[in-house]
Amino acid sequence: MSEAAARLYPLRPFVGASIAVIRGDRVLLAARANAPMRGVWTLPGGLVEAGEALAEAALRELREEVGLSAEVVGVLAPTEIIQRDADGRIRHHYVVHPHAALWCGGEPAAGPEALDVRWATRDEISGLETTPGLSGTVAEAFSRVRAQQAAAAP
Repeated sequence: MSEAAARLYPLRPFVGASIAVIRGDRVLLAARANAPMRGVWTLPGGLVEAGEALAEAALRELREEVGLSAEVVGVLAPTEIIQRDADGRIRHHYVVHPHAALWCGGEPAAGPEALDVRWATRDEISGLETTPGLSGTVAEAFSRVRAQQAAAAP
């Protein structure tokens, strides 16, 4: 059974971590290479491995998906993704814990889990097909980063 097939009709939710990397007035997005939601824009992220802290998972996924590193600023409100089939049975259930982060340098490149990557403004996100809750998560990430920057300013 493939990994994707093993995630269908789960007995319990899968736990994921994602990362909103902020660079000026833009956030890094990746177009998903895998089902569910192939081709949809989202934050880099994936499943948390056993024994891995949420922030560690977010940073690992960032490296694997787009080849970047970042500095985590804080944890954001989780997002639930629940998809049902035509009979109402739960086909997918993920609980994703996003993190706000600051870009540390380098340019992203799409890895095996991303069809494409881009830096997008909040206005540009509204014109894209995105994962559920992305706009609110990105707004919260910008707010968290701005607050952290203001607190660090002399």
